[in-house]
Order: sequence, then structure tokens, then C-alpha cells
Amino acid sequence: MSAVCVFCGSSDGVRPVYLAAAAALGRSLALGGHTLVYGGAQVGLMGAVADAALAHGGRVIGVIPQVLIEMEVAHACLTELRSVATMHERKALMAELADIFIALPGGMGTLEELAEILTWAQLGLHRKPLGLLDTAGYWRDLLAFLDHAQAEGFLRAEHRRLPLVEADGDGLLARLLAATRREAAEPAGP
Repeated sequence: MSAVCVFCGSSDGVRPVYLAAAAALGRSLALGGHTLVYGGAQVGLMGAVADAALAHGGRVIGVIPQVLIEMEVAHACLTELRSVATMHERKALMAELADIFIALPGGMGTLEELAEILTWAQLGLHRKPLGLLDTAGYWRDLLAFLDHAQAEGFLRAEHRRLPLVEADGDGLLARLLAATRREAAEPAGP
């Protein structure tokens, strides 16, 4: 099955629906036989997605900078915890391990991870599908920004279409898996 990298907040957010969506996604990944790759923390949505995957027999790989391990935010019960020196190394290793990317609600770190993966896709550095789990309309304003960037000539239509968007985790996962299968069936570019 696939390795799914999940970007999400290290906080719970103010709405219980965020934690519920993270837990539901973790459960779906585990039950589908997918490996969860994530930022390695035990807190917030990060902890919720990992705990749910583990509770349902899933394989979970955390990637976390040593400084955060020293701050005692690393999850202690993962299948595998990989320590890296920097946040840059964290993102690179998570991207290397993943077949698919999903962004849940989160703050600046989540936005930064998402922007980098989208940029790499736009530049053709990877062809892995990416989705936004739009829990409670969380990504609505970002999507409006992307529409604006396209309308103003800063984003091509094919790049605007890169992130798949769904409010339901199972629906999003199904679309991303289908995109992975299509990508594998297409011949590589020149």
C-alpha cells in the first residue's frame, strides 16, 4: 500500500471537529494498510492522527528534529521515529518517504510544508498527489487565494488544480489513491 505523509497542526484547534477528522484519517490509513508518515509529535492533530493509526494496527513513521525530541514533544510509541537535525531535513525525508501528501488544518508550519510540496510539484520535482482535508471549510481562504493568484497571472491553471480538496477524509484518500494509480500508469515525461 501507500505511504501517506500528513501535514497538520501541533495544536488541537478550537473546534473538536479538527481532532475528530485527524483521528478518522489515522484510522482510515491504518485500516487501509497505508503507512502514516508525519512530523513525529505526540501533541495536537499530529498526536491524534498517529494515535488513531496505531490504535488500529497501523504503521506510523515520525520524522522530528532533535530539538523537538529534547523538548519532549516526540511521540514515544511509534513504529519508527527518525531524528533529523533541522526542519529542512524533516521535510525532505518526509517527502522522500511519501507516495501521497495530505494537509489537515494547521498553522504556519503546516502551511509552509504544504507550500513547499506544491512548489516542488509545480517545478516537476515530484509527481505525487496532494490533497487538502477541508474540515469545516478550513482551507477555504487559501483556495480563494490560489484562485486569485491564477486570475492575476501568477499561477497556471494546471498548477491550481494540483491540490485535490475534499471535506471527507475517506473521499480524499480514495481520490489520491486513484491519482497515484493513474500516475503510475502514465509514461514518464521526456
